[in-house]
Amino acid sequence: MRSVFCPPARFRERALAWMIVLLTGVVPLVVLAQAQAGQAGAPQLAPPRVVELRIDDVIHPVTVEYVNRGFDEAARSNASVILITLNTPGGLDTAMRDLIQRIIRSPIPVVIYVAPSGSRAASAGFFILLSADVAAMAPGTDTGAASPVFVIGGRSIDIDETMRRKATNEAAAYLRSIVGKRGRNVEAAEKAVTEAKAFTDKEALEAKLIDLVAATPEELLAQLHGRTITRFDGSTVTLELRSPVRTVVEMTGRQRFLSRILRPDVFFVLLILGVLGLYTEFTHPGLIVPGVVGGISLVLALFAMHLLPVNAAGVLLILLALGLFMLEAKFTSHGVLGLGGAVAMVLGALMLIRSPLTGMGVSLSAALGVTLPFALITVFLMRLVLRSFKWKFSTGVEQMIGALGEATEAIELHGPDGLGRGMVFVHGELWRAVSRQKIPRGARVRIVKVDGLTLHVELTEEPPRPPA
Repeated sequence: MRSVFCPPARFRERALAWMIVLLTGVVPLVVLAQAQAGQAGAPQLAPPRVVELRIDDVIHPVTVEYVNRGFDEAARSNASVILITLNTPGGLDTAMRDLIQRIIRSPIPVVIYVAPSGSRAASAGFFILLSADVAAMAPGTDTGAASPVFVIGGRSIDIDETMRRKATNEAAAYLRSIVGKRGRNVEAAEKAVTEAKAFTDKEALEAKLIDLVAATPEELLAQLHGRTITRFDGSTVTLELRSPVRTVVEMTGRQRFLSRILRPDVFFVLLILGVLGLYTEFTHPGLIVPGVVGGISLVLALFAMHLLPVNAAGVLLILLALGLFMLEAKFTSHGVLGLGGAVAMVLGALMLIRSPLTGMGVSLSAALGVTLPFALITVFLMRLVLRSFKWKFSTGVEQMIGALGEATEAIELHGPDGLGRGMVFVHGELWRAVSRQKIPRGARVRIVKVDGLTLHVELTEEPPRPPA
């Protein structure tokens, strides 16, 4: 019978204790390692991205191009929010509407922030501010004053009351259609159009025209984190903006350059400078510099004309002014034609840009400052050209016409053509001469025509020179 070995009870207890110690120490380490491996393999959540745009000028087509580029960049980078910092006195009506359409159609929430302190969002800027998903202002800013204006040279003009009501009602209806969908105060917004009312940041917040007042962009983004907003189509979005990554999209060099050209005053100066430079080159060939400067200026003006809402009546008045200045140099009108040209050019400048809602256009100071020198220079150059037509030729055979000479032999009338022939001494040379007059030897003659190597002469009233 085989005996079976059984370990003592004390040994079994020690073995069990060691097994418990090993299990309690190894298992947590294995679990921790697995957890760390799982975390390393899991995708990390990217921080939210905010694309920032800055508008610090009048609203014009280049502004729309810049904003479109920023929106495209936000779509490529999968941004959470588009933040537009706004500071503008207004802008062109067509550019304002294009910008609002892009904001409304944006799949990414758009926040418009009037900043820094001391900035404004007036006229067209008020429409743009209220079209955003979130409208915010910095302390010490203002907005509003969005009444339709009919301006010539920076000054309001009186128009028919019916036309004024039509423009005001259309602007108010356009604003109501935007503000109502955004859930803002329609009545307060309409007063900015009908009564030209302006609002401080505090007044705009109390009137529920804007959503937030924040001193800095960082404070604004902190207030927006976790906020639920309603989009233009009625859908809701909760903004997650914890520790966002901010990307600023600046204007390109081309856009900054073109934004200067598209200012109405600069456009008018380039247009007049181009016309004056080419006119100077055509009337005084060989100067070169006026032609080069005028050509470049005119090309830039034509490019701006392609983008700006140019009024054809303004262009025609400027061309009429140029014609009147030329006529003033040719005819004696005692300044009537020149004055008419100056008035036509000033009116053409003030009517050159058409923007009925915002009233943007060439200022009166720019119109007067360019017109008066242009009128004086044009009349002066035209008179020089007309005076040059009367100048005698100083070279060639033509310069001999009108010159005086001396008959070296008597010219007698004979022959079937009734002409007398002889020789005359002119400019130190002997020439064959013909005349329809009888001319004695030694008489003074004047050349009236040059026919090849033959001079047509006539007798002068000057006494003949004594013989040498």
